[in-house]
This record gives sequence, structure tokens and C-alpha cells, in this order.
Amino acid sequence: MAADPHPPADAASDPRLVRRLVGDRSRSLFSRLTSAPVLGIALVIVTLLAAGPFQGLDLFLAKRWLYRLDPSLIPFAQNVLDRVASQIVCVPILAAVAIVLARRRRSWRPLLVALLAEAAFVIGIGAMKVLTARGVTYERDPDLLDAGLFEMGTKGISFPSGHASEAMLIYGAAVYLISQYSSASRRLVLTLRWAVVLICVNSVTVSFLLGWHWVTDLVGGLLAGGLALRLLVDWDMRAHRRRAGPTEPGR
Repeated sequence: MAADPHPPADAASDPRLVRRLVGDRSRSLFSRLTSAPVLGIALVIVTLLAAGPFQGLDLFLAKRWLYRLDPSLIPFAQNVLDRVASQIVCVPILAAVAIVLARRRRSWRPLLVALLAEAAFVIGIGAMKVLTARGVTYERDPDLLDAGLFEMGTKGISFPSGHASEAMLIYGAAVYLISQYSSASRRLVLTLRWAVVLICVNSVTVSFLLGWHWVTDLVGGLLAGGLALRLLVDWDMRAHRRRAGPTEPGR
């Protein structure tokens, strides 16, 4: 029998194979750390910490730092940086992505994913904000269940942070649609994912420096948005697998 001109690569000697194996393991670890159960448990823990053990830390850190550091930056922070994760900016971006991909794929699925992402924010995270009934930082009362929408309006529904949740959920859903329903390269998708990370960092940093949210609000917002996004992505991926049918043996 003739020798195989392309023998199997040895993982110890082929750097490309090593990088691929390491990359696969990293993605697998990331998937486990961002699974719905892990994010759900983390959100519960942060909520419990916000209800008592971390309230002293929340009070200590809620100093409206930008007013002390450089008040001249406040208008830019409020009117530009903070708006990046607002409904008036992120929802049109998600809608545009969904509409373009729906037309290209001739499928309603991208529009459905976008609508479910917005519904998850308005109904799911909105309900959590109402139920926890936490006041804003400048009321100087970090207790949960002490404020409320009917008592204080939007000042009484601080936990979890809406902007932090939107940054993670809405922009994350847009990037998911691009990765799943377009022919975008892996490099582009990776770049967009890092852009979402930067948007989340911007949202959390601005809200913290302006003193609009307790620290646990911001962490809880990221976790709530991440959990909603994970549930949405898992649901859509299951639908893809059902449409693809069972995989043949050996493939």
C-alpha cells in the first residue's frame, strides 16, 4: 500500500493544530461559563448580595465621581456616551440588522429574534426592575423593595441597570444575527463581539461615574442581559438543529 502523502499531523509538532485545539477548548470553556444555568445562578447571587451584604460597598462607591473629577465632561457623558446603550440608539441598530438579513435570507427568523430580544428586555428585565423596587443612588437608600415604580417612578426601579442590560442583550442579539444569518467572516464576528464588550464597559463606566446606579445594579444588569441573550441564542440554535435534521453517522 502506498504511503499517505499527507500523514496526520502530530498535535505536539503542528502549531496550527495546537492553536485549533486550544481555541476549541477556550470556546468550550467560554460556553460553559456563559451557559444559562451559570448566568442565572450568578444573577441570583448578585441580587442577594444587593439585598444586604454589599449595601455598604454600594453606598461607599456611589459618589457621583464625575462631578468631583471633571464636571465639564458631564454633558458629553450624559448626552453622547450614555446614549450608546439607550433604546433610541440600540433598538434601531438591531432592527436595521434584522431587516437587512431577513430580506437577504428571505426569512422572518431574524425579525423574530430581534422582536424576542426587545420583548425579553421590556417584559423580562422590566419585570425584574419593578419587582426588586430599588431606589436610585442619590436617594441614599440601597435597600431592595423600598422604592417602586408607582411610588417613585423611574427613580424607584434601579436594579438591574437597564442600560447595562440593553448593551449586552440588544447589541449581543445584533451580533448573533450577523454571525448566524450572514456570511460574515469569523474575524468580523470576533471584532463585533469585542465591540459589544466595549459598549458594555462604556455603559457601566458612564453610569458609575455619573452616580446613576449602584455597583450591584450594573453587575446585575450585565448578568440579566447576558442571561436573556443566552436563552434567546439557545432557543434559536435549537430551532436550527431541528430544521437541519439528524446528523448522519460518521459526520
